[in-house]
Amino acid sequence: MKIRLMFAILLLVAIVTGCSSEPNYKVTVTKDLYFVKDTSMPFEINITENKKAVKGLDVSAHLSMTEMDHGSYDVKLVEGKNGTYSGKVNLPMGGKYEAAFTLEKNGKKAEKVIELNVTKPKGVAKVNGDWVTAEDVSFYKFINQLQLAINRESAEEKYSGKQLEEELAYLDSQEKTLEDKNLLLTQIIRLRAMALLADEKGHKAEETEVDAALLKAREQYNQFESAKKLINEYGEEKFWATEKKQYHLIVMSQKVQKDLIDKAKKENPKAGDQEIYYQAQKDYEELLVSQVNSLKIEIL
Repeated sequence: MKIRLMFAILLLVAIVTGCSSEPNYKVTVTKDLYFVKDTSMPFEINITENKKAVKGLDVSAHLSMTEMDHGSYDVKLVEGKNGTYSGKVNLPMGGKYEAAFTLEKNGKKAEKVIELNVTKPKGVAKVNGDWVTAEDVSFYKFINQLQLAINRESAEEKYSGKQLEEELAYLDSQEKTLEDKNLLLTQIIRLRAMALLADEKGHKAEETEVDAALLKAREQYNQFESAKKLINEYGEEKFWATEKKQYHLIVMSQKVQKDLIDKAKKENPKAGDQEIYYQAQKDYEELLVSQVNSLKIEIL
């Protein structure tokens, strides 16, 4: 009897020891999974153990809906930086999903299961949690179209003959870039990044400042028939309401520019205006890169 009891105890210890040897990984979703019809969407997780990033894992996920039977979907996750693993998966619809992860390293395997709520995205990108919508991108495309129309009208007044042909051909080539969504997103992110930095520095865009800047823009557009026509076709009320939101961000970014100009003047009291503005612009671009890198940006 004592031998049997001792054997049972040893067996229990072996089982407990075997179970405890499984790695205690924690899986956290760092990039929400969205549903877009017929599109593979990015999916990203972070894996830690005792609050430390786990590297070198072989990670796969098996996704299935919890409330409906629409089959299951496998995704292989590729390792990134600091314990992040990402991949893409094409889901049939939004809803509640169960994600079963298999995590393997050096012959040791662990499994983790988490629940996901997959929704339709509210935009095409996120900047620190705020959506950049398709409407935002369309508006930036329109703003670029406005500028090209102004440039064409100016070129037709200023040039003639072959020089005019060359200028218009260049502007035509620039118009093709307006279909580049990433280029438009870059413009949006740059402006939002600097506006966020201005806010961090304690700046505020007063209503009077925004209205004054908007008035200057209106006066500029009114000088060009092509611009007035495009704004009228877009819808004047809609255009200026959206433009005012943009100018709130522009005024904020201008405050950062002014800080840098003041700094350059202080550091180079004998420098001319051209040198001052060159240095301030250089500092602005460096600051912009640093600010963008500090933000959490997701492009879908």
